This record gives sequence, structure tokens and C-alpha cells, in this order.
Amino acid sequence: MHGTGSDEKDRIYPREPIPVAERRRVTSTEVPHEGHGGLFSQSWFPIALSSEVPVGAIVGKDFLDGRVVVYRGADGVVRIQSAYCPHIGADLSVGTVVENRVQCAFHRWEYDENGMCVKTGAGLPPPRDACLFTFPAQERFGMIYVFNGTEPLWDLPDFEYADDELVASPFVSELYTCDPWIFASNTPDTQHIAVVHGFRFKANDPSEAINWEEWGFRMKIDAWHQNDEELAWEAGIYGSSIFLQQGLTDGWWMGIAAGFSLPRPGTHHVFLSVLVRNVETEGGKSIAERLEYGRMLLARTAAEDKPILDSIHHRVGYLTKADTALAKYFNFMKKYPRAHPSRDFIN
Repeated sequence: MHGTGSDEKDRIYPREPIPVAERRRVTSTEVPHEGHGGLFSQSWFPIALSSEVPVGAIVGKDFLDGRVVVYRGADGVVRIQSAYCPHIGADLSVGTVVENRVQCAFHRWEYDENGMCVKTGAGLPPPRDACLFTFPAQERFGMIYVFNGTEPLWDLPDFEYADDELVASPFVSELYTCDPWIFASNTPDTQHIAVVHGFRFKANDPSEAINWEEWGFRMKIDAWHQNDEELAWEAGIYGSSIFLQQGLTDGWWMGIAAGFSLPRPGTHHVFLSVLVRNVETEGGKSIAERLEYGRMLLARTAAEDKPILDSIHHRVGYLTKADTALAKYFNFMKKYPRAHPSRDFIN
């Protein structure tokens, strides 16, 4: 087993008790929770696996505080629009896809890729303002992402290898009962990484050398993991909901694209995709073996986190020097842009 060369974590600090009358819990200004004041963070959120939406399919998904449809037209492009027909309010997820349009099941009104009503079942001209809200959408790593806004503020981050050089194995977690950004804050919380997940850092705390960018950060992690796997990783968070990790695990490359969905305030699923290089063997492991290891690692990590995150009463209280990067992420989230331009359409 590899150690850290320090017994600091085992040290006890005896203290005089604080008189009961003087005890109080101090918390700083909180990060706004999703939906506070009717607003949501303007981030990319995963909403479906690519395999859920074959050509010609349409599915309904809860998003923010309402409902949307995700569909794939004849051109193979995925689109995401508000779910309720502005005619009488029928849910378009029980409708059909006609070429690259959505057709309502109730009166056969059809909406194009821009959300405009272009046809009615009765053959009458559509009302001029009859339209759906069309969200920015991206499809990568076997997952479909939606942006809360009219235009993306930033693009999904890239790996060091091009997408077509990688093999992806995507899947979805169980439901978590906390906001997405709370899970995202685990990454700059290196105390959590060490204590809960068993990382033993080779040198200094990686949070001391984070590279902050306009919409997130990346940091290097050189460590040993629970079973003495040697890790040389780069991990990062973008916005309130996107996690990226890449680097070497015992000499072979692995990437993790993860996103935290937002089906309702205070809840999320984790959409995960394990990525490995599309080479027959690397580090003595086949593609299947590398993907299997990645899925095992993510399942184990999720099992360690879930009971904590499902029960947390999140407040930013007394922080220590070791929480410097975590505090900076909280500050980043306090200032993060929030909006809800689709409000009138998805509810």
C-alpha cells in the first residue's frame, strides 16, 4: 500500500467545549438552489441516451419545472422542444415524427425544427404565433444534452482524443435527491475524494493547482486508488452540471463524460459514458476489459456518494484551508447566470 507520508489525518485536536449558550450555526450566503425565484442555471444538462431516440422516435422528458420532447427526424438530427401543443395543450410525446417535424396526436398540427407551426390537420393556416420553444441540443458520447437558454453560453468540453477515436459505453444512474451542482461540487472537494473514495495523493492537494476558466475548471490528479491503481488524471467541472475526466489508469487511457440532469428542482440522474481509445489492446487490456473496469469504477463511486447526497441538508458553513477550491466553486455558482426563457412553453 502507498501512503501519503503524513499522519496528519489521524491527529486529534482536543478543545475546550463551547458554552451551550454561545453555540450557534453560522452559514454563509447560500448558492441559489435550482428553481429559486423561478430561475435555473444556464448549463448543459443530459436528458436522454442516444439509444432511447432512434430515427423517427419521440420521447417525453421532465426538464426544469416542466416537460419537453426529444425526437430524431428523418435527417438523423436530435431536436428538443417544449412538449405542450399551443392549440389545446396536448402532450406532443404521444404524437409522431413526420420527416423532421413533430405532429400532435390530437388535431394533427405540425411543428418544424424551429418550433413553428407549419400545418394543421384541418388544412387551415396556422395561427401566426403558434410555436414551440426550441432548445439548443448536442449529441456526444452516446448521450443527448439540452441547454437551458436560447443560445449556449459555452460548448461541451473536449477530450484530448477526437470523438471518432474513442469507444463509448453510456448509461444512467438512479435518481439522486439533490441539485446537480451539489454533486458537481464533489470534484473540487478533494477532502471528499480522499476520505470517501480512498484516493491517496502522491504530492500536494490537487486543488492547490486548479486551472480556472470562464465557465469551469480543470485540475490534475496524481494518486493511487483503493486497490493501488496508479492514476494520472485530469478532472474538471463546467457550469453546474458537466464533469469530465481523462488520463491514465495503470498505463492505459480512460475518459469519463458525465452530466447531471435536471428533471425537477432538487433531483437529478447522472448520465455517464466511459470512453476508451479505439485500439485493440492498451495496457494489456482489451476494449471490453477497459470499458468494464470503467463502469465498475463509476458504479462503486456512485454507491459511495448516493446515501450522502440523497440525505444532505446542504449549507455552506465553517470551511477550512483545505476547502479553498471548494469555496471558490461555491462562489462561482453564486454568480453563475440563471434564467428560464422556456417557462411559458414547458409548463
